[in-house]
Amino acid sequence: MADIRVNDEVITDIRLFIFDKDGTLMELHYYWTQMVGLRAALICENLKLDKGHVGKIAYAMGADMESGRLRPEGPVGLKKREVVLQTAVDYLNNAGYHDVYDLCFNVFQQADDISSRELKRFVKPINGAAELLRKASRLGCKTAIATIDRRERAKLAMECLGFADIIDVVVGADDVSRPKPDPEQIAFILNALAIDRSHAVMVGDAMTDVQMGVNAGLKASIGVLTGLATFEQLKDITPYVVEDVSKIELLNLSEG
Repeated sequence: MADIRVNDEVITDIRLFIFDKDGTLMELHYYWTQMVGLRAALICENLKLDKGHVGKIAYAMGADMESGRLRPEGPVGLKKREVVLQTAVDYLNNAGYHDVYDLCFNVFQQADDISSRELKRFVKPINGAAELLRKASRLGCKTAIATIDRRERAKLAMECLGFADIIDVVVGADDVSRPKPDPEQIAFILNALAIDRSHAVMVGDAMTDVQMGVNAGLKASIGVLTGLATFEQLKDITPYVVEDVSKIELLNLSEG
């Protein structure tokens, strides 16, 4: 169990940290611009489209390849895989290519296979993530992931970052029927670890992450500014907003 200092506030008696993955523990823009770019390139390769379409398809999916950043409105990084896939289908339909859903579905799977074999070039940890996870573990706290990514993909990312041994539960979008900010993922984690919501905190970079923690009635929901949401957007939901996870200070119960 630990207390947490966030800015000037102390949150007491925490036994469980629930983290979003992309934008909270690992670099959001770096990972998803590469993944979306790979998907778009494979689509063009399969349909023998001019390479000029790569950036446009990626943009439709939510990634600006020129800036190397995601679009604030998504959908990639914010919404489920099926929503992102449909934006690629819609782009192709508008370009005169029809009956392409199965092709896009297979391309997404192909991109997964490629990135799984070469995941180290796709993932980078957020500043302070390893230190926070390991200190939480040393203090006897449980840690969990609640992500819009698929569970197996999230587990692979945690293994690649060297976090797998200190993550107790990973819940993906494929484990639940209702997406964030519905608290279904949190209920799954609380039940799996037999920890009361009054001893748990949610940490995330998106408004849906933070709102999910609020909806679940957790002790606190902490927003970090390493994703797509602004300080003002997160502050509207929670009083706890920090630059990144390195600014979340864990205290022994004997400390101030």
